[in-house]
Amino acid sequence: MRSLPLTLAARLLPVALIVTVGVAMPATGGSDAPAEPTGASPPPSTAATATAGASAPPRYPKPPSKACATLPASTVKELVPGAKTAGNELKTSDVSRRTGCSWHALDGFDYRWLDISYDVTGAAAKQDENGSAISDLGDTATLSQQLTTNDDQEIREAVVTVHQDNAKITVTYNGGDFSSHQGASAGAIRKGALTAAEKAVAALDG
Repeated sequence: MRSLPLTLAARLLPVALIVTVGVAMPATGGSDAPAEPTGASPPPSTAATATAGASAPPRYPKPPSKACATLPASTVKELVPGAKTAGNELKTSDVSRRTGCSWHALDGFDYRWLDISYDVTGAAAKQDENGSAISDLGDTATLSQQLTTNDDQEIREAVVTVHQDNAKITVTYNGGDFSSHQGASAGAIRKGALTAAEKAVAALDG
């Protein structure tokens, strides 16, 4: 049987926060009364709150250490029939920042691949520009789908990217029929990717 390797790709977009404070100079005039500054400094309590917020630790200091355990076995069996629920851990040189897992199997002639990856950074990540916006999933989420052909075999794929606070979760789900050479149905791939993404996001908080 042919194998269809995929490449995990997760990019972190750094966020820069620039704060500019301006103080207006009072206009000169003939009055002896002291001029009122037009740009007053924030009260001490406000400044203290802002400082505390800026130095607050990220919500997720590290990704899930056991990424292959973030999806229930029932979800893996449903989305990737025939796959070992233990999965294959993503090889990474910095597990304090990035972890992930993949599952794939050929059940008869029906092929499925599923992988998830977690990336954490010190600041909230920006929403990706690619894909359609998905509501009620993390802080922001997008979904993109494509159909590719390799040696007359179609493979349909969906990628869901979710941002929640300082964490980024990427779910890739694809499949095809090796008998008919057609890709899996768009509805099934979309639904499966979203189901896995919901489970993966929930696993961030244990």
